[in-house]
Amino acid sequence: MRDDVIVEDTTLRDGEQAPGLAFDVTTKRRIADALIAAGVRWIELGIPAMGGQEREFVASMAERQDEARLVAWNRGVRADVELSLDLGIRTVHIGLPTSEVHLAASVGRDRDWLLRTARDLVALAKDRGAFVSISAEDLARTDMSFLQDYAGTVAEAGADRLRLSDTIGVLTPEQYGARVAGVAAAAAIDLQCHAHNDFGLGLANTIAGLQAGARYFHATVNGIGERAGMADLAQACVTLQLLYHRDLGVDLARLSRLSALVAAVCRHPPAPWQPIVGGNVFAHESGIHVRGMLRDTSTFEPFPPELVGGTRRYVLGKHSGRALVDHLLRARGISASADEVADCLAEVRDAAIARGGAVSGDDLADIYHRLRLVPEARS
Repeated sequence: MRDDVIVEDTTLRDGEQAPGLAFDVTTKRRIADALIAAGVRWIELGIPAMGGQEREFVASMAERQDEARLVAWNRGVRADVELSLDLGIRTVHIGLPTSEVHLAASVGRDRDWLLRTARDLVALAKDRGAFVSISAEDLARTDMSFLQDYAGTVAEAGADRLRLSDTIGVLTPEQYGARVAGVAAAAAIDLQCHAHNDFGLGLANTIAGLQAGARYFHATVNGIGERAGMADLAQACVTLQLLYHRDLGVDLARLSRLSALVAAVCRHPPAPWQPIVGGNVFAHESGIHVRGMLRDTSTFEPFPPELVGGTRRYVLGKHSGRALVDHLLRARGISASADEVADCLAEVRDAAIARGGAVSGDDLADIYHRLRLVPEARS
């Protein structure tokens, strides 16, 4: 894997394309501000050709291009690219399909049109001094020899980056990595991973692509996006930094609040067990786990919650053990005997089953005092 790996967040473009999402200008600015504050230095803003508030937002961000590399997405249409450049955006992406099925069904064109259009649009943007990124959409169903020819064509035309898009997320990590390696061997151009998560392989495919030589990759906050979404930003950043020793320059401590922001504007929180930012990631209930955690927090946590702006918590419930009951009672100034702890634990388990969830520390204190007043309550 290269040492100069770069993450580009596309929450504001591909992420917002999740069915039912629609961000206004204020919301998009809030997300952009949070991404920049977190140290994300490449951000795909949106699609100026949509007009209205989308165009207004992209135009308003042009003056902030010294804070981050801000990318405008365009169809493979001359007017789209010209509009982005006219708005003052210095980094443009050109979306073009390369598979026969997408050429026929999506744009109604052939390979000759694709090669000609790619050359012309790259030349147009380069002549105006832009950084040019261009797609090979539907990578999975593109003939490999043609994909290599296409990569050579856009590289020769002056494109700065080729985005390799597994548009419907059907490649395995082995297949995606092989495609990236094949393109890297055929053309001298930086490559970008764009992996959809339809089979849950978005992050795995991204890592496979980076290991095969790609320099850039796409991610979204909370993994939002079309259908099953994309590689998740938090998961990608933490995985690459802790397991692959690649520091992307992102402030990991801001990941939880960034997730919370996007969850709020999407009106959909991440699942409690979503890696890195889920509400249960640093929560512990199992008796054996909690006993170990109270002695050494590394026992059942791969990294401390503070690293990603999270909070550790102990959950009292059906699966809890005596160690947590004793710990929570002591935290409330109660020194219980071993028998009292055991009696409280039995009551806690019954209460958790009855309510179908956790029991609070205050509830535990009430149980203790009730049992103390009525010792025969457990008889």
